[in-house]
Parts: sequence; C-alpha cells; structure tokens
Amino acid sequence: MSADTPSAGRFDGRVHILPVRIYYEDTDFSGIVYHANYLRYFERGRSDFLRVAGVHHRELAQAAAPIAFAIRRMEIGFERAARIDDALAVHTAYDSVEGPRMMVSQTILRGEDTIARVAVEACIISLDGKPKRPPKEIVEKLRPYFRR
Repeated sequence: MSADTPSAGRFDGRVHILPVRIYYEDTDFSGIVYHANYLRYFERGRSDFLRVAGVHHRELAQAAAPIAFAIRRMEIGFERAARIDDALAVHTAYDSVEGPRMMVSQTILRGEDTIARVAVEACIISLDGKPKRPPKEIVEKLRPYFRR
C-alpha cells in the first residue's frame, strides 16, 4: 500500500478497527457529531472489514450472479457525544451467518470511552432484492472472524 492509499483499518484478533477523525462537516451547530453520521461511521467499519478480509463490493456486483448487502435491522445505543477533532475507532465484528443474514456487532470508541454501539442484521440479496445465501467463498473468508 502506498502512502497515498487511504487506510482501510486493521484486525486485532477477530475485530476490525477503523480510525475515524471528526471534521467540522460531521457536526451540528454545537460542534457535536450529528447522530445520523454515526451510521456512516458504522457503514465504513463494515465495508472496510470486508475489504481487509478480501471481500470486495465491486466484485460481488460484477459476478455472474450479482449480490449486495442490505441492512434489515439495526439497534443503536448512544452513550456519549463525539466532538469536532476527536479521534475515534470503529470496532467491527462479524459474529455469524444464518442463511442470508449476517450478524454484526460494532462499537465506536474514543480512547477507552464508548461513544455508540450497534447490533446489525445485514442480509445478502440479489440485485432484484431477493434474499440469497452468501457464496461459499465469502463464508470461508469470514469464518476465521466469526464468534466461536
């Protein structure tokens, strides 16, 4: 990776860690992160987890039987506010695959402080929106990271 390539984070055991800096554009008029932006940070964490694990969205979309990910359910808890210039870390763990569903747990931290948590149920779908089981190749790439 060259010095100009954006970081996609790293793994610590089964957890992917993605650093995120808070910029002015992320905040509301008070300098606190606007609540909907946490969804963006969580999405980046899930996407970069897959990227580092060798699963690439572009390849999935261009496959003979294209598939995509869709969010079926999210349960979010906000514990503290993040503010402009904060350095955060998005921790992402793909916990399991159950049929077309993938269970993901994520936490955003500022140092040791938890900012937000989310439990995600994502689904694999065909491009016409029908649920699909993930291809074996994806499951095999993710299996080392599942909760045992």
